[in-house]
Amino acid sequence: MAKIKMKKKSTSTDMTAMCDVAFLLLTFFILTATAKVPEALPVDTPSSTVQTKLPDSDLAIITVGKGKVFFDLKGREIRKRTLEGMGAKYGVTFSEDDKTKFALMDDFGVPVAGLKQIIGMNSADRTKANQPGIPLDSLDNQLKDWLLVSRRAAIDLDDKELQIAIKGDAKEEYPKIKKIMDILQDQKINSFNLVTGTRGKDF
Repeated sequence: MAKIKMKKKSTSTDMTAMCDVAFLLLTFFILTATAKVPEALPVDTPSSTVQTKLPDSDLAIITVGKGKVFFDLKGREIRKRTLEGMGAKYGVTFSEDDKTKFALMDDFGVPVAGLKQIIGMNSADRTKANQPGIPLDSLDNQLKDWLLVSRRAAIDLDDKELQIAIKGDAKEEYPKIKKIMDILQDQKINSFNLVTGTRGKDF
């Protein structure tokens, strides 16, 4: 019996729909991603398996590294109120424009007298600027005042206590960290967070 030969057809798949989906996903991830803000004082935090998310507002972060101390506040209104209080305490006048820019800033590490110059910079120049750190000597303890004024601002605005977090470099000398803890103890702050990097659990 004669064999019937079937015509071979070339197989082709229309990839238009797949390309559309791929580009939609790519666009979604690009638009929803947030860029990592460069830190004024980058530190290598010690590792930990504990994963606790810090709040987005009513939080003060004290960063310690390279022998310097930087300060950051989460919450725009608290930042403005704190700047007003520190300006009044140290006799430095900050304009409304200064307060608005300060509310959008990240951490800083300069004495109050040099803060206007840092506020006037753009974010790229601010990151590159050589900031000496916030003074915390016995004769000029500005970190103590930043904590005190910001805690009052949190109570006045939100009627709750400001949370404190210490973000220290893993190689930082212990006496610097102890000095910060002593300042917290003097203000009766016995509960605070330590910012660490995440690592896998040891089995």
